[in-house]
Amino acid sequence: MLDDAQDGLLVDIEDVTDAVVGFDDAVKKARVLVETWLPKFIYVSDFPELHGNQNLDRYINHRGEDAATKISEENFAKLAKVADFDPAFLHKNLNDYETRGQILNRAGSLVTGEIRRLWKDRQLSVRFNIDGPYLSVLVSDPNSDYPVEVNLDERSRGFRWFFAFYITFSADTQGGNAEGAILLLDEPGLYLHAKSQENLLKHFREDYKNQIIYTTHSPFMVPPDAIEIVRTVNIEPEVGTTVTNTPTGDSRTLFPLQAALGYHLSQTLFIGNNNLIIEGITDFWILSSVSAHLSATGKPAVPEDLVLMPVGGAGKVSYMAALLSSQELNVLVLLDDDRAGRETFEDLVKNRLLKATEITFVTEAFDAPPKEADIEDLLDPSVYEALVNDTYSSELKGKKLVLNPKVPRIVKRYEDAFEVAGLKFNKTRPAREFMTRMIAQPSKVLPDDRRFVKLFSILGGKVFKTIETVGPQGVRRLMSCLQPRLQAVTHNGRDLWLGSLIWKS
Repeated sequence: MLDDAQDGLLVDIEDVTDAVVGFDDAVKKARVLVETWLPKFIYVSDFPELHGNQNLDRYINHRGEDAATKISEENFAKLAKVADFDPAFLHKNLNDYETRGQILNRAGSLVTGEIRRLWKDRQLSVRFNIDGPYLSVLVSDPNSDYPVEVNLDERSRGFRWFFAFYITFSADTQGGNAEGAILLLDEPGLYLHAKSQENLLKHFREDYKNQIIYTTHSPFMVPPDAIEIVRTVNIEPEVGTTVTNTPTGDSRTLFPLQAALGYHLSQTLFIGNNNLIIEGITDFWILSSVSAHLSATGKPAVPEDLVLMPVGGAGKVSYMAALLSSQELNVLVLLDDDRAGRETFEDLVKNRLLKATEITFVTEAFDAPPKEADIEDLLDPSVYEALVNDTYSSELKGKKLVLNPKVPRIVKRYEDAFEVAGLKFNKTRPAREFMTRMIAQPSKVLPDDRRFVKLFSILGGKVFKTIETVGPQGVRRLMSCLQPRLQAVTHNGRDLWLGSLIWKS
């Protein structure tokens, strides 16, 4: 006979025994529960297979029978989903040309709108053409001189990759099997050029709610404004593969990161919405230091939203102007008035890179313009002479420079004089010294600032004119010339009020 304590222990043992018996079922339930918590991963390492031609009869009646076409058939189904057309309906209504045409016109407009939003390389149009059971995807460039439609299969590999990626991932992540999944991409955008890779990166960040993890060796797929999300991968014989958020590894591993940061720095340091291209770094030193002084004293200076951009010589001005203009940025140019500067002016205007009014010569800052002039000619000649003598004191010891007054540009005069003396003159020395002294004793190195004030006033007028043309000030000016008008009309027995804007007389 068991007492109460022993009986209680026996009951506890029976409970444990029952739990052990049901352990396997509990484990299965726990496993199922945990699996529902695990994220879904989708790995993509290859070119999404999407073709520009599709046989609807084969797709409807024989889909899935050939393993070799399974992936392309699945991707065509995704294209139909994104473009919002039903392949079965199109195939069933072979003789209803009008209805099928309307459906595919709408589908083409839908896809074209998204492709134009995402593909910034050029404005392309997508059209679906159907002839009996054969459906084709045609792509054209309506802004080109020859807007010929080309089948998707014949477009560039980069565009085909981008188009297939957009179609398949839009379908998969919007109600498809990839909705909420973590996307694992191996070298996405490998076939795209640098600018299109930047657009793809923007597409990742703005158009998907999915978490995306991708590998890349391209600096243009590294987001410089969110560098903290980048991880470097290293492989070492002793420890194997390691992934870290600290920039470690060999030069090959770190190069994309270094290149991305260097590119971003160059873009943010010298490029803005409004840019003034100048020829050299010495121009930058002189103009920026004088501008800072004039701004502090309340005089006209380089406008705050105008970025000074030295390009390393007059020969590179046209290239940089074309590059910035292609990015739809405002561009002004300041040129030395010499032979190279005038040739650059002709090149910019002749090739329609800039208007003549967007180009300024240094001589415009003079009340009586000389035949030729550099930025250094805006300075007082005696000041420049002192800068040269001080910065070349050791080289000039025991030598006498003879300047030719017939040479119009002061830098050229010193170059010729140094050559006669057996020396080489570099204008960076006096320019750097000028910049230094502008901080400590501006009145001594800039006793007369009228030429700079005039030059900055000219540039300021051109900048504000550009901004008014394309920005809010221009819109406000335009709207001030318009006045609203309401007009009552009768249409289908109903009174309607139509609003309009008329030009003030």
